[in-house]
Amino acid sequence: TQSTWGYRVFELEVIVPQHSLLIMSQEEISAAFKRLLPPHEIAGIVARALAEDIGSGDLTAQLIPESKVYSARVISREACVVAGMPFVAEVFRQLDPSVKLEIMVSDGTKVDENAVLFRATGCARSILTAERSSLNFVQLLSGVATATSKYVKLLEGTTTRLLYTRKTLPGLRLAQKY
Repeated sequence: TQSTWGYRVFELEVIVPQHSLLIMSQEEISAAFKRLLPPHEIAGIVARALAEDIGSGDLTAQLIPESKVYSARVISREACVVAGMPFVAEVFRQLDPSVKLEIMVSDGTKVDENAVLFRATGCARSILTAERSSLNFVQLLSGVATATSKYVKLLEGTTTRLLYTRKTLPGLRLAQKY
């Protein structure tokens, strides 16, 4: 399936000649993301990640008073193409839906160093517990998106097409390809 998006890996074929690229609205992009990786798939991937990460409980978070409220922000340490925000939202939803999560950039956005990606305000224990899994998703998926973007740029103006690979992490194939 060819993609009309020049900066993301979707399904089989990604690169199309530059003259045939279509401009897509944010709504069309969101709809395409949901078709490629529906919310129930994201929920399952996140549930497995949380089970592996915290198992029967987060002992470190238990050191923080239950009533303590924190505000945290996640920033990029270098320029990148952001990916994984639906996973961040799902991590917080599954752990503590009362945490106020503000996602500042959408997937596919190119950001500079020190860009604020998201903010979370709420129970300190919940934020601390959600932090590692959220960062794991954002770091991995933004790394894939950033590398893919570089390859797409290198291939611009050629007839070469960038194809997907089966070389993905077990349990994360759909996430790495979306």
